[in-house]
Amino acid sequence: QVQLVESGGGLVQAGGSLRLSCAASGSIVSISTMGWYRQNPGKQRELVADITSGAGTNYADSVKGRFTISRDNAKNTVYLQMNSLKPEDTAVYYCNAKQPTAWRTINYWGQGTQVTVSS
Repeated sequence: QVQLVESGGGLVQAGGSLRLSCAASGSIVSISTMGWYRQNPGKQRELVADITSGAGTNYADSVKGRFTISRDNAKNTVYLQMNSLKPEDTAVYYCNAKQPTAWRTINYWGQGTQVTVSS
């Protein structure tokens, strides 16, 4: 019902910046929290940041002060501004959207975009 498409990944040197975008389409009514997760091969997918429909934000300790998540409800798009990037930020980044229903919350995922930070 909901499709998420990420863009903005790439290769950047340590200390540089990237801006990720995620556009939602389809049956997007009632989407609540949107966020970004990241994952490396053999590792668990971890939350990077999320933002509620009321614009409250939550960040992983490792990215606090460096990353900023924002949301444009009119465009159904969520952004992740990543500054002061470190090699350990290298991962595939996935967009996530949560849609509450009467009985459960549905999670939707984007296809992922690669972020590589060189030292």
